[in-house]
Formats: sequence, structure tokens, C-alpha cells
Amino acid sequence: MAVQAHEIQPRGIPSRGPGGPEGPAGPAAGDVEVPAVSPRALLSRALAVPLILGLGLFLPAVVAVQPGPGVRDGVFWLQMVLTCYSGTRLAVMALTAHRKLIQGSFWLFVYVAMGVAPLVQNVLDQTPTPVVGTRADLLVAVALVLIGCAAFDVGALLSRHRPIRRARRKDRSASFHRRRVFLLAAIAFVGSALLVVKLGGPAVFFSSRQAITDTIRADGAASAESNVGSAFLRGFGTVPALLALLVFTRWLVTSRRARRRPLVIATWGALLLLNGVVNNPISNPRYWFLTVLFSFLFTAFPKSPTMYRTALALGVLAALVVFPFADRFRYDDGGYKPVQTTSVFEPLAIKDYDQVGMFANTITFSDTGPGHFYGRQLAGSVFFFVPRSVWQGKPRDTGVMIGQWMGMKNVNLSSPMWAEVWIDFGSGGVVVGFVALGYLAARGDRRYALRTSVDPRPGNVMAIVIPLVAGYSFILLRGPLLQASGRIGVALICFALVTTLRSDEGKQLR
Repeated sequence: MAVQAHEIQPRGIPSRGPGGPEGPAGPAAGDVEVPAVSPRALLSRALAVPLILGLGLFLPAVVAVQPGPGVRDGVFWLQMVLTCYSGTRLAVMALTAHRKLIQGSFWLFVYVAMGVAPLVQNVLDQTPTPVVGTRADLLVAVALVLIGCAAFDVGALLSRHRPIRRARRKDRSASFHRRRVFLLAAIAFVGSALLVVKLGGPAVFFSSRQAITDTIRADGAASAESNVGSAFLRGFGTVPALLALLVFTRWLVTSRRARRRPLVIATWGALLLLNGVVNNPISNPRYWFLTVLFSFLFTAFPKSPTMYRTALALGVLAALVVFPFADRFRYDDGGYKPVQTTSVFEPLAIKDYDQVGMFANTITFSDTGPGHFYGRQLAGSVFFFVPRSVWQGKPRDTGVMIGQWMGMKNVNLSSPMWAEVWIDFGSGGVVVGFVALGYLAARGDRRYALRTSVDPRPGNVMAIVIPLVAGYSFILLRGPLLQASGRIGVALICFALVTTLRSDEGKQLR
């Protein structure tokens, strides 16, 4: 059924058309036709200028004028360009007519972690992780980040030249199998229960991440040589619970019949409580909780542009103000060190946001001897499930490798996507890799917009996959890839279990 757009008729201009005061349709000589404008378009136009100016100019300018010992050299000005560019692109993502979940998440991460935070660090001359190389290496790192962002946009533009085949009701598109969805819920309960038992009960999930890590190591699931056992234990204890919650949320949101079935409602409620235990922000990394939060909101509100824009806007605010202090539960009371600051921007320079600095350290590390690895690090991420006892030369996490080379005690350091691509394939790899990344992100967003608009089925797989990818992109972009691979493998297994290509409506979610 076609949806009619409501026109806004300006005062003083008589309406034309059948039955109107001026007779048949057709403008008279000298009249000007006023195009139809939706209220949503008017709101976007009203927000466009302040949002673009605020993210792209005002906030970077406020940071730039802060007092600090940092030098205003080429690194500073190139960082300023990157911040303004990413802020403008983020504003455009928020104001677009169609929700672009993956691209919006990409630009949110770039603006905060690769833009504003490093700009603050330049101004205050402070970094959360030491930059051991020269300013020249830091300049190269910032330049490559900017080049990667431009390549991402090029890839997104290239995706427009390949049309997406419109979905039809008789197409054999992937959907969720109804019985297997309940099987996934059962696996979620079993996997989470196993994790809870291994850790000694649900109380540890409300203590600290350090307590969970210590318990896993004491149980023998993780060691200094290999974390495969820990990755699978935590992966199967958290990922199926999240996926089952997303599927049942989508089912309830889009199906009136499901909302009348007590079994579906009860299962959804139990899954919500389960995620409150195993996927809460106390016992999990902050980036994983962002994945849980973003994917749940985008699934629960599949067509709401307001929720999409609110998520991006609040994401910037939370990342700059809340995120640096959100590690209160990383350590126990003895290991926690509260942040003492005199400026609202100072936490960005002393906590968490080490991505640009670690990229510069990766460049320095490579230039001092090892060079590029030509896919070796990527192979380690793809075959993450192979134990080191079997693969003797299995690559380490890139962040861990660089941290050990730097002589750091804490080697749980980031390795952003730019560094992961660069250490394997060099500058050309950054260009090609981010063109491909932008292309795939734009294609995924377009397919999501199409599928959710013409395919309202509860079992629409794309309506779950794209929000999940958008949320998990924060972890992938932050890196290291090897750490992020475990949960991806578990998610692929779960999707393979519950997805069917058969068009039998009796076995699909209704």
C-alpha cells in the first residue's frame, strides 16, 4: 500500500486540483509550484547547520584553544583537519534520510577515538600510552588515519554504482527457523549457566572484571600462552544470550501473534534477565557493553530515525564524558585508581583513547626492523581457534606484541584497524582495505534499509545482523583483531544454527 506524503500548503496560495477553487489541476501562468516537504525533512534542515557546526567546528575549536604545553605543529593541524572532517561526516550520518547503522558507528568511533581525544592529547601534551617514536611517525599515523577515512568514503560512493536487487516476497531470502530459535535460547541458557558455574556463581558478575579474569585463570581456562579456552568460555556464555535476546525482541516488536503467546513473552523476559547478569556493564569490557546496547536499541526500534539520531548524539556525549570514568569496575577496590583531573578534557588524555598513539608506535616498531608481515597477523585473527600448542608460531595480538616491544607492564593495549592493516600490508593496504570496508559498510546499510522497509517478517535475518555488526564495529575498529575474533566465531555458529533458506512459512517466525 503506498504511503501518501502530506504536503504543507503555504498561506496565501490557493490549492489546485479537482474540486478546488481554481478548477482542474495545472498551474496558471506565473504561478510557482511548491514541492511537498515532510515534517521530518523540515526537522533535518533545522538541525543540519547547528549539528554540523557543533561537531565539525565548535567542539574542535574549543579543544584547540585550551591552555596546554602542546606544540602547534604539523601533527596538531593535521589532527585538527581529521577531527573537523570526521565531525562533519558524523553529522551527515545523523541527518541522513535513511538510517546508516554501520557507517554511523564508524564515524562515531573515528570522531571520538581518532579525532577529539587525540586532539586533546596534542593540546595537553599527554597520552594514556607513551609514544616512543618521533613526531614524524606520529604525523605519518595521523595522515594515514585521514587517508583511511577518505578511502572509506570512496568505497561508500562506489557502492552506489551497483544497484541492490529489490527483495520480493517469493525470494528465497534467509530467515530464522522458529524451532531453532527456541533451540538457540536453550543454548544461551546452558552456555551462560556453564559460565556462571565456572566463575563460582552470579555474584562475581557484579564485582569486577579483574575478579572474573582471575577466576578464569585459576580454573585453567586461560594461560599466559593461550587464551583460546577463555575466549570460547566467555564467548558461549555471552554471545548466544545476546543473539537470542535480539531475535526474540525482533519477533515481539514485529508480530502481534507473538505478543499473544505467553511462551514467547516468558522466554524474552528470561533472556533479558540473563543478559542483565552475563552482559552487564560491570563484568564486561565497555566496548562489548556498547555492542549490547547499540544492537538492542537498533533492533527494538527498527524504523525509528529519532532513536538512531539520539544514539549517535548521546554516543558522542557518553564517549567524551562518561566513558573515561566507566572503568570503575575493571579492578577491585585495591587496584582501582580514581582519576584526578582539573579539566573536563583531561580524562581523554590520560585514559583509554590510545588508538592514534598506538598506531604511531606500530609504525615505529615496523620501521625499526620487523617490517610488514604480509597477512601473518590477519591469518592469526582468522584462525584464532587454533591453540598455540598446535600452531607453534601463531601470531600474538598486535597490541600485545607492540606493548611487549615497548616494555610495558600492561600489554592490554589497542591496535586500531588502521594499524592492523598497515602492519600487514603497508600504506597501500590501508587505502585498499578502507575502500573495501567503506564499500561493504555502505552495501550493508543499503541492504538493511531495503530489507526492513519491504520485508517486515519477524525472521528477517538482516534486521538482526546489521545492528549487531554496527555495535560490534566499535570493538573491531579499536582492535586488536585477534581479541575480537572469538565472539565473531561464536556468533557465526549461532547464525548458522538458526538460519534457513527454505520458504516454508509454517517453520518461520510469525
